[in-house]
Amino acid sequence: MYFKQDDVLQLIISDEPEGSSVEIGPNLTAELNDKGELIGIEILTGSAFIRDWVLGPQAKMLQFAGVHP
Repeated sequence: MYFKQDDVLQLIISDEPEGSSVEIGPNLTAELNDKGELIGIEILTGSAFIRDWVLGPQAKMLQFAGVHP
């Protein structure tokens, strides 16, 4: 699910209730159930995260080829 107003991307693995969460990186949180199992991932600044994830490898290839985007 993407919440455009807040720019938050939430990847839901299970509809179980969230028991806790763990920050696993900047703007990246793992949501866990009461057993400590992963039930979802929340990404703050979701649009920038996806842009960088998609364009990151492409930008590196362009720089390697001597082209600067």
